[in-house]
Amino acid sequence: MRPAAPAGARAPAAATAPIASPAPPLPAPASPAAPPPEAADEAPVAPPPAPASRPINPFLSQDPAAKARRLARALISDMVVYHPAKRQEGLREGTLKDLFDEEIKKSWEEYSDQVGKEVAESTSYFKEALNEILADGRQIF
Repeated sequence: MRPAAPAGARAPAAATAPIASPAPPLPAPASPAAPPPEAADEAPVAPPPAPASRPINPFLSQDPAAKARRLARALISDMVVYHPAKRQEGLREGTLKDLFDEEIKKSWEEYSDQVGKEVAESTSYFKEALNEILADGRQIF
């Protein structure tokens, strides 16, 4: 146990250290509407101009012909992806039409339903896709 300090004695310096005052407040940020003082003499900068002609993404196109062409190619590409051996056999043996008869009918129905009978029957997109993709560029269909 420590002996008590005599009356009138002062406490150790660490115990009576003054409390630190809080940090001074930070200056308020400049208003976004007011330009900085050094930029006040300069003219305002205009945003960069939009590109003159940007290529249109075909997948975002609203053109019915582009949609019909894309759908035909997708449907025929699916046949190739799901039946690669059957396709190779058909190309080799010259029996592509017979081997894919059922798949072609189903894809045509899907194509007609999605693009409409009028577009399906008045364009050659489906036939072009069959020849280019399924028949590997040969004019079979």
